[in-house]
Amino acid sequence: MASWYAIRARATGAEVAIYDEIGAYGVSAKGFLAELGALPEGTPIDLRLNSPGGSVFDAVAIFNALKRHAATVTVWIDGIAASAASYVAMAGDEIVMPENAFLMIHDPAGLVMGTAADMRAMAEALDKVGGSLAAGYAAKSGRSIDEIAALMAAETWLDAREALALGFADRLAEPVRIAARFDFARFRNAPPALAEAVAAATDSGGDDGDDNDGAGADADEATGAAAESDEASGAGEDEIAGTNAQHPPAETPPSGGAPPDPAAIRAEAITHARAVVDLCRLAGQPQMAGRFLESDADLDHVRAALLAAKAEAEPEIAGHHAQPGRPTGTRPWGEIVARTFRLKG
Repeated sequence: MASWYAIRARATGAEVAIYDEIGAYGVSAKGFLAELGALPEGTPIDLRLNSPGGSVFDAVAIFNALKRHAATVTVWIDGIAASAASYVAMAGDEIVMPENAFLMIHDPAGLVMGTAADMRAMAEALDKVGGSLAAGYAAKSGRSIDEIAALMAAETWLDAREALALGFADRLAEPVRIAARFDFARFRNAPPALAEAVAAATDSGGDDGDDNDGAGADADEATGAAAESDEASGAGEDEIAGTNAQHPPAETPPSGGAPPDPAAIRAEAITHARAVVDLCRLAGQPQMAGRFLESDADLDHVRAALLAAKAEAEPEIAGHHAQPGRPTGTRPWGEIVARTFRLKG
């Protein structure tokens, strides 16, 4: 099963790699914390980060576990440490950034559906989480809470030298090839230099080429697309069946003995993954996308499975007329909010 982390024992300690979105693929921090806790006491840790962020709750749990670790924790930002990933980085006793790496901090964001009271509760929760994150950044950098809060509100991107000057990094390292292929459209102020570096890495068609075997560093973007699927409302059968028209399959490479083009293969895989994710979103079954991608299911199979799942979920038609008031099968707002409530750090 795909994961966003890997923990490996080395001769001089342990290497922990977070090379994808924290909490992706339906894998929470629970397994991460269990593996981290299984390391022998006093094991030095090299934490390698190349992540756009992810679940803020998982990030806080990882941060706390690393801070409790008895031995030295050295953080290496191999590409980017954005959003929740930058908070995880603050757990390091030493933070090392290659000269072309980036770090980003911003306010947490969330999604809620409900009444005005639900909205106010969400705002209060975001304020509390934001305050906790600001305290962690301030403790590492030595900056005031007010200064950190202003940087977070502005969604501040820092290159290695800026991070060093502000106290978010302790040491610079030689530049590395940026291998991140994350979608930066979700961020307001992603620097053009980062977008250009990612585009160059993608155009080169090479993998990350690093020596740390980070989890998910070589994971293709097709599987990563499944991690982007959020809670979605149900859709009619016509919508599910019609999605294929929006995502035509990539053209088959011409025959003739020429070797397959890696870029074309990758583009076809990404197109297929996005189609699968969109189908699952429309059907209100985003959690099924990862399973379809792992089994390399074709779109016809995906549509059939989703329609079958939708048919099973349809309530039976009652033999009596609906009565006034809330139907007995309706879930209260609190449960709906709990299902849709999602904080992204």
